[in-house]
This record gives sequence, C-alpha cells and structure tokens, in this order.
Amino acid sequence: MNIAGRMKSASLPSLRVEPELRQAAEQALQQGETLSSFIEASLRANIERRLSQKEFIARGLASQERARRTGEYEDAQVVVDQLQKMLLEEKKKRP
Repeated sequence: MNIAGRMKSASLPSLRVEPELRQAAEQALQQGETLSSFIEASLRANIERRLSQKEFIARGLASQERARRTGEYEDAQVVVDQLQKMLLEEKKKRP
C-alpha cells in the first residue's frame, strides 16, 4: 500500500476536538504549514507506524513458528546483548 501524496479525491469525516487540542495543534505548526496539512501528515505517519507494527508482529509470529518447527531457539541473553550493541552503535552516530 503506497500512501505517498497523490491527487486528493476523497475527504475524511470532520473531526470535533477540545479547544485545547486544536490550540496545541496550531501551536505545533511549522512555518507555512496548515492545520489540514499537519493532520494529513499525522494520519500518514500513523498509518505507516501501524503497518510497521503489523509487519513486525507477522515476522515475530513467523519466527516463533519456525523455531517450534525446527526446535532451534536463540538464547535470550545473546539477543539482548546484540540489541544493546546495535543501540550503542547507533547512539555513537548521533551528536
């Protein structure tokens, strides 16, 4: 599913929110950004996040099934150590 910008041909339902939420959204706008474009960008970002979560879960379930089928499991501490190493390497790349 590609949700990149295309010609707009559909509309979403209007959204009723508390005045404080609208004010917070308006204050978060960047220079030249409209509330509509902010809402659209937020919607796209959330769709991408949910698709990523869905794919992550699917990979995890497939891995679980493969481990059950083969009887080959990874040691949890080895995996945690690898993840910590990856995290440290990424942190080093950032200022």
